[in-house]
Amino acid sequence: MSNASFWRGVLPAITTPFAADGQIDHAFLAEHARTLIDAGCTAIVPLGSLGEAATLSFEDKIAILKTLVKALDGRAPVVPGIAALSTDEAVRLAKAAKEIGCGGLMVLPPYVYSTDWREMGAHVRAVIAATDLPAILYNNPVAYKTDFSPAQIAELASEFANLQAVKESSADVRRFAAIQELVGGRLELLVGMDDAIVEGLAMGAVGWIAGLVNAYPKESVKLFELARDGGYPAAKELYDWFLPLLRLDTVPKFVQLIKLVQEKVGLGSERVRAPRLVLEGDEREAALKVIDRAIAAHPGR
Repeated sequence: MSNASFWRGVLPAITTPFAADGQIDHAFLAEHARTLIDAGCTAIVPLGSLGEAATLSFEDKIAILKTLVKALDGRAPVVPGIAALSTDEAVRLAKAAKEIGCGGLMVLPPYVYSTDWREMGAHVRAVIAATDLPAILYNNPVAYKTDFSPAQIAELASEFANLQAVKESSADVRRFAAIQELVGGRLELLVGMDDAIVEGLAMGAVGWIAGLVNAYPKESVKLFELARDGGYPAAKELYDWFLPLLRLDTVPKFVQLIKLVQEKVGLGSERVRAPRLVLEGDEREAALKVIDRAIAAHPGR
């Protein structure tokens, strides 16, 4: 199975929009997905951490996938995050995603429970094997407390032809070289932390599963292309402007922060689902200073 071309480029980890009554705003979700693809993004990645997937019911997730597949209508693939409290539920979601028409899967460790490779390996193997869809393994030890080592990733790559890529979010740029040392070009490497995109591309990454792209899609695609084609010197001016915003993706309240940026630029609402609450007080003021400064200094002004 050849690598899917949609692993390359900018793949938004799309936020889940909520209406005033707390329900999912499916109309805006569809519109937002089309806006991101119109800006040059190559796929849509729902049901991730930024999508508040842990607060969504199984039925919510199915409804989101149906909305996105219908909205994009074959223009770009939908690649949902597959995570659950149990392996059985994750496998069920993976199979449902294929039936709905999704183009790939992002495979995560289970929610809450983190343990040894025997158990975590068994979980991700079950999800990858559940369908023949192209899969990307998501390694984010900072958030999920499970760290898939380069050797473990290579082991999975040798077992599953449909494992095509790795989203690397360990915050250690050396991981890109370590993975390539073991698997060569067998797997596509993607950056999973917004403020490491230029560094990750320099180390061989070909894609970016991005967060601030929800608020700045054209700028994100431009930054990716500059860094891909010309490295840090070419990207530096735009990166310098973007970095204060991109760093909002790497703190515990990144969902609230990114949604606040979306609202400020007119590409969404800051509404979140409890236990998250919108920012307030000094925390909100500090965030708004960063956001307002970026808006005022936007390179397109």
